[in-house]
Amino acid sequence: MTEMVFGTMPVRTGEPVLPRWWRTIDKWSLTSVLLLFGIGMLLGLAASPPLAEKNGLDPFYYVQRQAFFGGIALAVMLALSMLSPQQVRRLGVLLFLIAFLGLMALPFFGTDFGKGAVRWFSLGFGSVQPSEFLKPGFVVLSAWLVAAAQDLDGPPGRLYSFVIAVVVVLFLAAQPDFGQACLVLFSWGVVYFIGGAPFLLLVTILGLVVMGGFGAYESSEHFARRINGFLSAEIDPRTQIGYATNAIQNGGFFGVGVGEGQVKWSLPDAHTDFIIAVAAEEYGLILVLCIIALYATVVVRSFFRLMRERDPFTRLAGAGLAAAVGVQAMINMGVAVRLLPAKGMTLPFVSYGGSSVIASGIAVGMLLAFTRSRPQGEIGDLLARRGR
Repeated sequence: MTEMVFGTMPVRTGEPVLPRWWRTIDKWSLTSVLLLFGIGMLLGLAASPPLAEKNGLDPFYYVQRQAFFGGIALAVMLALSMLSPQQVRRLGVLLFLIAFLGLMALPFFGTDFGKGAVRWFSLGFGSVQPSEFLKPGFVVLSAWLVAAAQDLDGPPGRLYSFVIAVVVVLFLAAQPDFGQACLVLFSWGVVYFIGGAPFLLLVTILGLVVMGGFGAYESSEHFARRINGFLSAEIDPRTQIGYATNAIQNGGFFGVGVGEGQVKWSLPDAHTDFIIAVAAEEYGLILVLCIIALYATVVVRSFFRLMRERDPFTRLAGAGLAAAVGVQAMINMGVAVRLLPAKGMTLPFVSYGGSSVIASGIAVGMLLAFTRSRPQGEIGDLLARRGR
């Protein structure tokens, strides 16, 4: 309908799919993601051999598995980036439904692997974490509902999206997985805010979240232990936070040298949640700043390209996905430097984990699809025509 009213930009007829994809894709974001995955493989070579040795496995067992799952993630990312926003929307809604069914089944068939939270399905040869796949699907579904609410005689999509967000957060909190619950709620808040939500309503929801946090602190020993450890003036050097803090301090600006770090021998999650501590110790602040810059490139470039997009659903879904990727990276690194309580959240494309890296590939593949240049032109063209 938009094209019928406002016209279209000329399209190169008969152009093959791959050249058209290459011409319209955000190459800076794509390159940044590939570099992040490469850095993750490099850090995996340093961080995972000690764990493999401890478990009696081949020294590069975890690196090989990360390369395998990473190859799948990159293939999925590239395939999704070639789809139209309508196709991504259908896949996103389907992904949400499947992941949500998995989330509901966790209390009955899930396992905690001794970590105090039932988040995974054990498959024998590996494990699956439904919440990782739920996040991109949830963002797409929420964006679709909020965008539909803007249509004349449209459904009450904002209300529907809020109800779904509350249900998802409650299921995540029951695991307990407060980190993923906060990330889901934040992503929904971004979509809801950009979709035109009143600021007072968002403040009210934030107040409810704070009240929920106090309730979780009083009722969950797992949650209270992490908050108390974060608020404590002293850091126990025998905890993961203690090891990570010392590693980051020892790394300094240039690091202690490739392979010379010691934190990987002490941290059980050095290859997953605390991979940034290995990077800081062996390569120093320089590599950490490079990693931050790569994530910032993906997020900022995506927001700038989405600002020129006409379609409301594309803008909302793309903004929600970009915010989710950026905030997850910020939370992971914030935990390592003790700016945030421990969350058990991976660093996208860098940390080890099949579910994590494949879900990150899905999220960024959708984001790249939403930020591709569109043949109908940009929203600036529409505003210019209206001004004449």
